[in-house]
Amino acid sequence: MPMPVKDLLPLTVRDLGTTEYSPVLRQMQHFTRQRHATSRDEVWFVEHTPVFTLGMNADPTNILDSQNIPVITTDRGGQVTYHGPGQILMYPLLDLQRRRLGVKTLVNLLEQTVISVLADYGICAGRRDRAPGVYVNAAKIAALGLRIRRGRCYHGVAFNITMDLTPFHCIHPCGFENLRVTQLRDLVPDNTPPLSQVKQGLLQHFTRLLSYNPHLCTDTLVY
Repeated sequence: MPMPVKDLLPLTVRDLGTTEYSPVLRQMQHFTRQRHATSRDEVWFVEHTPVFTLGMNADPTNILDSQNIPVITTDRGGQVTYHGPGQILMYPLLDLQRRRLGVKTLVNLLEQTVISVLADYGICAGRRDRAPGVYVNAAKIAALGLRIRRGRCYHGVAFNITMDLTPFHCIHPCGFENLRVTQLRDLVPDNTPPLSQVKQGLLQHFTRLLSYNPHLCTDTLVY
């Protein structure tokens, strides 16, 4: 039985549109540094312009050919991945201590959010041991990386929807040689939903799984 709305925790939701990676990273870092015990948790949706990102301890040799796409070393966990238009980034900025959420539980909930969205379109997806993310028929459709700072998290999930997958051939995705990558458009080519619909599905499942009451925010995000 669903919880009454009055019992759900407030959550600010922002859609940042399409933008470069580095400014959003700085905004996430700043938000996490300056938030306090009563700050509302947030979720940001964004598409990034083309970029390869490397986790803190990533092996740069997993980039085989950058193809003049920018390469940025960031402060999340994990290895190398690619971001580009047509891929939804969902960044949860949560106070894990306040929610009494462990990292493994959060990872499971984020993966389940994507798995539930895919199930809405008749797609059976799952997880892999020691390889965070979401997979369909052994092909990765969503990558996951987080940073935890003083009990608060940022970064999140990259969900492939309608993008050019070619740059993934220039890397060992997430550090795995020969790992296949897929996207929603290739799985439901005759009925591919718009990104706005997928974002709504992600938000619905995320807020249900974590008992949030979302408040959509349309103001410009400036920190």
